[in-house]
Amino acid sequence: MDWFYLIVSGILEIGFTTCLRFTKSLSDIGWFAGLLVCMVTSISLIQLATRSIPMGTAYAVWTALGAAGTVVFGMIVFHEPVSAMRLVFISGIVLCVIGLKLCGN
Repeated sequence: MDWFYLIVSGILEIGFTTCLRFTKSLSDIGWFAGLLVCMVTSISLIQLATRSIPMGTAYAVWTALGAAGTVVFGMIVFHEPVSAMRLVFISGIVLCVIGLKLCGN
């Protein structure tokens, strides 16, 4: 179950960054509320995940899901630039996290 918490936590990071993109000020209450909900839930879930997953591995997975997911989400939804080099480096992040998982927990 802890890996499930960790994956959901990483996915919520994509929600956090998406809400951050649209939050211009505190008056954008809907986007700001979404930002807060995603942040608090994400942090809560990673805290639960680290009960059995080593902190370093959990943090690497969490940040990789957030970073890679945000880049891919931006490419698909916001039509951000897609290039071979961007895909290579995003793949590198994902492969490094898989390597951490294979080396330990």
